Amino acid sequence: MHFDTLAIRAGAEPDAETGAVAPPLHLSTTYEHGPGGELPHGYFYGRYANPTQDRLEAALTAIEGGSQALSFASGLGATAAFLQALPPGGHVLFADDVYFDVGTIAREYLPRWGLEASHVDMTDLAAVRAALRPNTTLLWLESPSNPMLKVADIAALAGLAHAVGARLLVDGTFATPALQQPLALGADYVLHSLTKYLGGHSDVLGGAVVFRADDEVVQHCRQVRKTLGAIASPFGAWLVLRGIRSLPVRMARHAASALAVAERLAAHPRVEVVHYPGLPSHPQHAVAARQMSAFGGMLSFQVRGGRDEALAVLSRVRLFTIATSLGGVESLIEHRASVEGPASATPASLIRVSVGLEHADDLIEDLMQALG
Repeated sequence: MHFDTLAIRAGAEPDAETGAVAPPLHLSTTYEHGPGGELPHGYFYGRYANPTQDRLEAALTAIEGGSQALSFASGLGATAAFLQALPPGGHVLFADDVYFDVGTIAREYLPRWGLEASHVDMTDLAAVRAALRPNTTLLWLESPSNPMLKVADIAALAGLAHAVGARLLVDGTFATPALQQPLALGADYVLHSLTKYLGGHSDVLGGAVVFRADDEVVQHCRQVRKTLGAIASPFGAWLVLRGIRSLPVRMARHAASALAVAERLAAHPRVEVVHYPGLPSHPQHAVAARQMSAFGGMLSFQVRGGRDEALAVLSRVRLFTIATSLGGVESLIEHRASVEGPASATPASLIRVSVGLEHADDLIEDLMQALG
């Protein structure tokens, strides 16, 4: 079945009781059970499971080609629960360009959970091989990464991980399963901030992990979610289900417009460099072309003149909204180093752009006038 069809049909069976075509929303926090705890309806308590959440997880499993999925209250909730599910004493090797708060978890929380952490440029396979330790249990990758849009070879990294008994997790938030299928490339887990493209409308928080196989991490992760409570809300799950239905057509438009924007920015004399894997000048363009069907709606660029000029450009935009997050229908822009704070390693001249669904010509015109 083609992905476009799968995204619409997965988890979308008509309601058995009413025949409703739109998935029902179950808001109940508790369910009737028997005197001895029997579950005649299959559900017990909202922190354990919910029918709307089950539909979302079935849809995520299908569109990623996994064995099962777990949804969470946010992308970071999914991140924390997954890392807490790993056995103590292991080493997690993170990409050097991971989401800022994932770096905070690696630095401040993994030691409390009995885990070691280090970082490496995962576009350099030799460096990855040298960074592996005898107790490495997991490689954590973003591809494309946030905010530098690095692209790593997922199949090659899976091979390196599996050769030493480790596993590979890919944060696929930027690409989405519409453009990239990490499990098919050999990854063991895929993580998403559902808040972004899968929700797609800037109106819901959510996160998820999709598992290639039913392993011990799945069971531990499920238990962490149930006990510590990072459960997705039923309404949030329902909104993400709605977003998945239009994901293929939205991603096609995001990607086409982002490529047009990136090409115009790359030709501007006041732009030092554009980070977008769809440009032939991108260092990992060939890898991206091999493992992605299109290059996504996210890009970043660095302006000549450093931080002051980057902020000046932002002060002149008219159509773009200066706001954090990404993946909605509206185009957003921000100075990433300012958002991340004093500990940020992001270049001070860098501006991150989430290209929305407006006409590309209007977005380009706005950026051109802002650049001057």
